[in-house]
Amino acid sequence: MDTRERLIESTRELLWECGYVGTSPKAIQRRSGAGQGSMYHHFRGKSDLALAAITRSAEELRDRAEAELGGSGTPVQRVAAYLRRERAALRGCPVGRLTQDSDVMADPTLRRPIEETFAWLRDRLAGVLAEARAAGELATALDPAATATALVAVLQGAYVLARAAGDADVYARAVDGALGLLAAH
Repeated sequence: MDTRERLIESTRELLWECGYVGTSPKAIQRRSGAGQGSMYHHFRGKSDLALAAITRSAEELRDRAEAELGGSGTPVQRVAAYLRRERAALRGCPVGRLTQDSDVMADPTLRRPIEETFAWLRDRLAGVLAEARAAGELATALDPAATATALVAVLQGAYVLARAAGDADVYARAVDGALGLLAAH
């Protein structure tokens, strides 16, 4: 991995663990093994590096979601595969956790990849749910957009509940509950 990649990956991890304020340039340099000169050779500053890291995390979230949502199986099976895929429930979502960081949310440039990713996810889930409705897997009364928004909210809330309880099973129960509600339609 080259220096630029080490800087981005180290920043991604630190943002996930410590948030924007808690991620200092010195911490990034220590974790990445890169010197100050290397850091500023590749990035204008902390904000520029954070944007690259946030964008990378957002792209990874979309890629992982697309692997299940665009995979094989019926539309409902694909939604279930997405909801049930392996996650670090006690660490939280690397993108969702950034919404709790007031410095990230106050900066329109840093906020943009987060907003775009969650909008993409809601739209992609709504599309799969619309497929399921058209295929007769779900009731015609189901609103795909509202249901997709609820499913994203369940996932993000499940991370919070699991972290608060210190128990990844809480996350799994939330997903099971969401799938149970979906099956009722």
